[in-house]
Amino acid sequence: MEFSKKLQQLPTQFFAALVQKVNNALEEGRDVINLGQGNPDQPTPPHIIQALQEAAENPQNHKYSPFRGIAELRQAAADYYKREYNVNLNPDTEVAILGGTKIGLVELPLAVLNPGDTMLLPDPGYPDYLSGVVLGDVHFEVMPLLAANDFLPNYHTLPDEVKEKAKLLYLNYPNNPTGGTATLAFFEETVRFAKEHNIIVSHDFAYGAIGFDGNKPISFLQAEGAKEVGIEMYTLSKTYNMAGWRIGFAVGNADIIAAINLIQDHLFCSQFPAIQQAAAAALTASQECVDELRATYEGRRNVLIEEAQRIGWHVTAPKGSFFAWLPVPFGYTSEQFADLLLEKADIAVAAGNGFGQYGEGYIRVGLLVSEERLREAIHRIEQLQLFNP
Repeated sequence: MEFSKKLQQLPTQFFAALVQKVNNALEEGRDVINLGQGNPDQPTPPHIIQALQEAAENPQNHKYSPFRGIAELRQAAADYYKREYNVNLNPDTEVAILGGTKIGLVELPLAVLNPGDTMLLPDPGYPDYLSGVVLGDVHFEVMPLLAANDFLPNYHTLPDEVKEKAKLLYLNYPNNPTGGTATLAFFEETVRFAKEHNIIVSHDFAYGAIGFDGNKPISFLQAEGAKEVGIEMYTLSKTYNMAGWRIGFAVGNADIIAAINLIQDHLFCSQFPAIQQAAAAALTASQECVDELRATYEGRRNVLIEEAQRIGWHVTAPKGSFFAWLPVPFGYTSEQFADLLLEKADIAVAAGNGFGQYGEGYIRVGLLVSEERLREAIHRIEQLQLFNP
């Protein structure tokens, strides 16, 4: 049997290849420090698990969920945005429940674009954005994210023909993989840019709860006029260590939310109601667990940066997310350096070129192991004598 042409055109799953390399090393009995993953290492907070257990015991929750999700979760999402960002949302028309935001990001081009249309993607960026490009049969142009511009796209440098063709734009702050963050001024510029060129904006706010040095990441919807041009997608995966639960939501422009809901009517029957009720509990209960998680990641970040600088590795501390974006030593490509670390030091990292052409020259390191393991990782790298302290 041959796969369809559509499936054959899909990009190679970048993280699947990385996982295979790590698994091969583990099967050889090697003590691999895996800094290449994006999977939260902490457990889901107990009160969320308890909410799931109680909801799962209710026979009513064993039936099909309403196609558009339960009202309790839509209201909780709206309440969360009002409390955290002072953004007003209508839970009936401006919230769409998602089985994880990856679904929303991949299905959005199918919902709002026609075959042959053009979308703008950040480079480097989350590799699965490209899945929506192929499945939607659309074209894409990249917006380079450069250190010199704080890893924000520069709309002025985009060719005029690209600006005029583009109909959809993806952003992601705090950013995966760079750890960069956005300012309100940048989001306001984005709104003006989108209005001028009639472009839909989708902001991937996956790491919205993870900002460092006392700086809380801002929502795209806090920019004046944002709801007129776009939406934001929020996942509970990172904020509450619920990655395997597959629950999130999109919020913002009512027409775009309607398009998402319509395509999902034909693809899904929404999520298990008990998971939705637990998600509502996570959003509305005390956020002390989120504060503790943020502090854990900031402590790990500080250890990583201090240790890297100690050995002469000149790196910049990420402003948000649970990733660090580190330059490779002179004379190495991203992939060569990543392979060297795995082969010679039993350290797994993600090569920057896996996130796009402008990711070349970097590796992505996850802050998803203990401070002790991060110290050990830098100690192993020190033994390779690649840097001058």
